[in-house]
Amino acid sequence: MDGTKDLQTDNPCWRREKARRAAILLDSGAYFAAAMSAMHRARHSILLLGWGFDPRTRLTPDLKGNEHGPDEIGALLARLAALRPELDIRVLIWKSALPVSASQRFFPHRARWWFIGTRVHFELDATVPFGACHHQKVLVIDDQVAFVGGGDFGVDRWDSTRHLDQDVRRIMPGGARHGPRHEAMMLVDGDAARALGDLARQRWADAGFTPPSPVEPTDRDPERHDPWPALIAPQWRDVHIAIARTEPAWRQNPEVREIESLHLDDIRRARRLIYLENQYFTSVPIGEALAERLAEPDGPEVVLISSAHSPSYFDRWTMDRTRWQLVERLKAADRYGRFRAFCPYTSGGHAIIVHSKVSVIDDEVLRVGSANLNHRSAGFDTECDLALNARPGSPEAAAVGSVHARLVGHFLGLSGPHMEAAIAEAGGLVGALDKLTAHADARLRPLQPLMMGPLARIISAFHLGDPISPADSFKPLLRRRLLDPARRGLALAGRTSQQFKVDEQREVI
Repeated sequence: MDGTKDLQTDNPCWRREKARRAAILLDSGAYFAAAMSAMHRARHSILLLGWGFDPRTRLTPDLKGNEHGPDEIGALLARLAALRPELDIRVLIWKSALPVSASQRFFPHRARWWFIGTRVHFELDATVPFGACHHQKVLVIDDQVAFVGGGDFGVDRWDSTRHLDQDVRRIMPGGARHGPRHEAMMLVDGDAARALGDLARQRWADAGFTPPSPVEPTDRDPERHDPWPALIAPQWRDVHIAIARTEPAWRQNPEVREIESLHLDDIRRARRLIYLENQYFTSVPIGEALAERLAEPDGPEVVLISSAHSPSYFDRWTMDRTRWQLVERLKAADRYGRFRAFCPYTSGGHAIIVHSKVSVIDDEVLRVGSANLNHRSAGFDTECDLALNARPGSPEAAAVGSVHARLVGHFLGLSGPHMEAAIAEAGGLVGALDKLTAHADARLRPLQPLMMGPLARIISAFHLGDPISPADSFKPLLRRRLLDPARRGLALAGRTSQQFKVDEQREVI
């Protein structure tokens, strides 16, 4: 396989822009605190895109008091709008379907009431195909710093990297406590942040609202004003960031499948390691691409970390069982023992929800975003991912390697340097994990098989709840035929919905 990776020229994406600084934030405790700091520093605009939003979300529940006022996201935004009349605050959240909204105590719909009489411009985005969702999670401050990843502002999202069994800071309105949860966000500034501001403005326009104005170039001078959160040390400097999207074919907008294409390119080019953290893992094109690499005698190691089970019953039926079938497919293809699939637990044995969407390729490519490794995220929902590429042997690559070791190590209760040493001693991540997880009470445990009754087999066979695109969203028979690797092979990978449609018409003829 071709071992070169040039993010500047080879990979499909929407924009490639330079970031003066970049960092990855592990878990929502770090994200919420950094976002609060950046929003306090805002002078011109705060633009937020999200799947969900609860204005009662506390950003710093680990602090007894806050000298800057309330730490609930809704109260904070309202206060900033009152204190700074020149500040343009826009919040655009998916207008979720009733069953989803009910599971979130009818937020974000109820959030409108929090902002009546304030200067906060809050809107719900319904401009997606029926059954699809707006899933981009982007926060842009003054077109100077931006956060992208899997995290929304919700009352059940906060956690620290320690993932304690019982944590009084994981408290929700009413006093109930939620379980441990793993998340990841990427923070960038410079031209990359400005481009993400453009993405947010375009989403406002696509949703049918007047988009906010961009910040003037003269007001984006970090020497005069820098909203980068002081508590976050940059891990990379002067790096190029690729911004990739998923957009469904809808009304006048064409389909965009940049995220899936980047994933497939990353898998094809990997030499030593493909590390994946993801909430879902059901994509047949990605699964077949991984299977092809596992069948090679000198291919890369493949490590998947996902939740033991999804938090909702709907996802347990539509995603978890389909995931297990894909894991079984990779185990069958793993002729040389290079595939492992784990789920994380607390030290006391409680399952940790893995909500992050992270990929590391050869400790040289780092991907962080909102897209799951399922079909919806490739062509049915809206998504946004960032990709950072480092030259082999460069300081930037060493930083990716350190982040990768910290990611894996934090699940095991180990420091990044300790994990790096274990990987070096074992000669690879798989060997290190085999040694570190050998005991029964390890915090990373092999993903367990799921019982597949007749109904579960039907759901999995037809990928119900996981459309490829709007074209097959209500045509499960079509979806099953198009995703059958025995008939399609890897030819289906990266195809647009229009190409799927043409292929199906040819098959019928």
